[in-house]
Amino acid sequence: MPSDLSNTPPKTPPAKTERLGRLPKAVQWALIILASLVFAIILHAFHVPAALLLGPMIIGIIMGTNGASIALPKPIYLGAQSVLGVMIGASMSAGILTSFAHDWPLILGITSLTLIASSFLGWILCVRQVLPGTVGIWGSSPGAASAMVIMAEAFGADSRLVAFMQYVRVVIVVAVASSIANLWIDPEMAAAAGNNDWFPAINYGQFAITVAIIIGVSLIGVYSRLPSGPLLAPLIIATILNLAGWVDFVLPEWFLGLAYAAIGWTIGLKFTPTVIRHAAHALPKILLSIAVLIAFCAGLSMLLVVFMDVDPLTAYLATSPGGLDSVAIIAASTNVDLSFILVLQAARFFMVLAFGPALARLVARKTIKTPQDNSTSKQ
Repeated sequence: MPSDLSNTPPKTPPAKTERLGRLPKAVQWALIILASLVFAIILHAFHVPAALLLGPMIIGIIMGTNGASIALPKPIYLGAQSVLGVMIGASMSAGILTSFAHDWPLILGITSLTLIASSFLGWILCVRQVLPGTVGIWGSSPGAASAMVIMAEAFGADSRLVAFMQYVRVVIVVAVASSIANLWIDPEMAAAAGNNDWFPAINYGQFAITVAIIIGVSLIGVYSRLPSGPLLAPLIIATILNLAGWVDFVLPEWFLGLAYAAIGWTIGLKFTPTVIRHAAHALPKILLSIAVLIAFCAGLSMLLVVFMDVDPLTAYLATSPGGLDSVAIIAASTNVDLSFILVLQAARFFMVLAFGPALARLVARKTIKTPQDNSTSKQ
């Protein structure tokens, strides 16, 4: 995950929209918590999928773009990622592995096409110099945002703009996917989902074991230094423990809701006035590239509907070019084949981690001449 972009000092005096940052941080936190809670409750009352992610994320964007100077403590965000990783792992079943083994050519083909399409869009942004240097290539990668930002910075690209592109896409994908899911869900089913018991009776012994495992696998993920390790390590370990039947994970809705809110705030607060001003001139073309990628992935989802007889909403969420975490949250709150969505999203996630940085470096080197190349050509 990129470092907090709000730490970058503005080059110009604070504008009126940045006065929020002058409030004490305790007041800012009180505002974001209260506003997020109210907005999430309103969205939940209207049966909007992933309301506990969307509410905090939207409030975070509003506060971030108005100069809020707060940032979620890194350990809390890493813990939220680990909660989500364990949730995904606990949703895995032996049937998922069987499904992947049976349909792996189509699954890998679709994920490969998504990666190639995103690289092509990044190449166009780079060639047309919509954004400086190789920012367009790194920012167009469909997932693994933290790895892309780190690799982009090492390659000399502006990490602020890469993070901006990545999180604008996440926000748009979440909004579009949530809207489509809300339109697709049967009203009676949505009403039933909205009446879930948020504080059911639980086995507190198993819940304590679950929390202990989350803390342990989160530490493993952090110290493993894997890209997105706090999400990836819990996902893998929880999947193994779940498939082996060794642990009965207990993840009550209120506990997941806290993790969703933490992820939503982290995404939303990245949208600071400094970054918005820095990327404003390229925003229309960035939005166009995101729209093209979403449309392309929606087209790929039709292949799943035709060749695998997958229902359209499941197919759309499975191919949606958002982050694994945000799509998993939306899928978990709707009546879809969660296992199939997680297989496809996880396959693309691993492919982006494995091949995304190398592919982006290759495209960047073929597109942008280094200073050494320029000096050589002058000779």
